[in-house]
Amino acid sequence: MPVGTEVAPAKMRKLAAAAVFATTLEWFDFLIYATAAALVLGRQFFPSADPVAGTLASFATFAVGFVARPIGGIVAGHVGDRFGRKPPLVAAMLVMGIATFAVGILPPYASIGVWAPVLLVVARLVQGLGVGAQWGGAALLLVEHAPTKHRGYYGSLVQTGAVAGAVAGNLFFLILTATMSTEAFDSYGWRIPFLSGLLLVGIGIYVQLKIEDTPVFHELRERSAAAAKEAGIRKAPIVEAVRHHGLAIVQAAGAFFVVNAVFYILISGLLGYATTEVGMSRTSILICVMVAGLTQVITMPFFGALTDRMGTRKKLYLIGCVSMAVFAFPLFWLVDTGSVPLVLLALVIAFTIHATMYGPQATLYAEMFPADVRFSGASLGYQAASVLAGGLAPFIMTALLAATGASWSVAVYIIACAAITFVSVATIKERYRRDLYEVAAPREVPLRAREQ
Repeated sequence: MPVGTEVAPAKMRKLAAAAVFATTLEWFDFLIYATAAALVLGRQFFPSADPVAGTLASFATFAVGFVARPIGGIVAGHVGDRFGRKPPLVAAMLVMGIATFAVGILPPYASIGVWAPVLLVVARLVQGLGVGAQWGGAALLLVEHAPTKHRGYYGSLVQTGAVAGAVAGNLFFLILTATMSTEAFDSYGWRIPFLSGLLLVGIGIYVQLKIEDTPVFHELRERSAAAAKEAGIRKAPIVEAVRHHGLAIVQAAGAFFVVNAVFYILISGLLGYATTEVGMSRTSILICVMVAGLTQVITMPFFGALTDRMGTRKKLYLIGCVSMAVFAFPLFWLVDTGSVPLVLLALVIAFTIHATMYGPQATLYAEMFPADVRFSGASLGYQAASVLAGGLAPFIMTALLAATGASWSVAVYIIACAAITFVSVATIKERYRRDLYEVAAPREVPLRAREQ
């Protein structure tokens, strides 16, 4: 692709489709664990605990996957900043597929005793490595190729992969719970999504390997290597990112706090809460979460594109943050009714507010960092927050409900996360439509500017 030209629309569409498909498969594998943790893993791997303790234990293993995500992000960031965006993606898919399949064939506590939860934790750690390595590559793949005037839109498409993966996982479990008895589901039915994940990831790897031969992927890899060489980078990109862009990494992590926490409360925490505390059936709450989550396939690209027209990413993000804090209490007031229409309404509103932040997030992060450390900086900020906010959110929610016996405590937790996000985003320097081929200065020689 000649310097100064845009990616052809047809190639951009193909690239976007491949990135979204791969991201969907990756998050399907990672997030079916959240649903399983809420519905069955406590009984299968922690049977000696009482129901609340068993759910807490299963959510704790869910959170373990998030501990490994920054490690995956660091490793992938180094590879991605040095050798291109594609290699970490394929490696992440392979790692995720193996770990997910392993969960599907893992014997329960009744068969191998304490080794069951131990091996479950190991598999979840490996899953965390995989998803931690994947996000940065997929996000930058689209954002760095997108025409400048449509950067927010294309960046939002990667974010839809997480939602599509969650919806697909919930749909899978919905079909299983609707067609199988409770005994059959608890015995073997819950394993089916995990076993099928390996096949889906295999398809994703095939797609990624085919995309490697296109000029878009080849050019990105060559320019990444050329940028590093011209800039004279001698240290690992992650070292450069932390040393010279540490504040931006902290801001990126804080910006993700309420976004990530609320997402996992909606797709996982509420499943357990609605069935055990409110009295809704598993089928009803799964349908509500699935339908409401599916709306983000439309709302996230809409809000991503809206930032392209607004001339700012921060303003919409801050509006979403405040809106989420305001809606925290009404969310649970509606869910506590147990009425399917009202619960669905609550989830649709919550997911829509969430989309105002999550939609433009990939582009916001890409514009925060120079090209030579972008993968490392964006991935570390994103994955660090996933440990502190997302991975612990269902666990914290269950613990708060057990301690207070009331949903208001979870609403307060959401508001606290929103406060952290508001301060973080408000202090980010707006770099709308930044030249993404620019490297750090004055330590490196800037690359040529390019407006697409």
